[in-house]
Amino acid sequence: MRLLLTLFLTLLSFPASAQPIRGQATVIDGDTIEIAGTRIRLHGIDAPESGQTCQDARGRDFRCGQRAAFALADWIGRATVLCEPRDTDRYGRVVAVCRTRGTEINRWMVRQGWAVAYREYSREYVPDELAAQRAREGLWAGAFIPPSEWRRGRR
Repeated sequence: MRLLLTLFLTLLSFPASAQPIRGQATVIDGDTIEIAGTRIRLHGIDAPESGQTCQDARGRDFRCGQRAAFALADWIGRATVLCEPRDTDRYGRVVAVCRTRGTEINRWMVRQGWAVAYREYSREYVPDELAAQRAREGLWAGAFIPPSEWRRGRR
């Protein structure tokens, strides 16, 4: 009986049975969307927090977390999004790689400079981050504290 219970609980922990999630997305922030009531954290990237500020190329403060979310929302628009679950995070969100109009959203956010490669979880987007940095795209046009450091209180 104990073995069956353990097996059952293990099966419940798999991310949405790895079934793709498809539909119109609502942007929560620069690295989180919601489709049909399911919160989805974009795998391997980290965008500024909603309340985070950064500095633009002229040294002026701007709400970079809000700007990242707006960039994502504007780019997705009302297009259908398809997400392939990879995991579930500690907050119960599905962690996924998502695509729309033939382009991977995770990669697009990093390449546009509105998110960084989240090296703690994946190195997949490091080349895209380096390209955005060289081109001075998005956050890289000015100065910013990496989102993970900002969350830890380095503000």
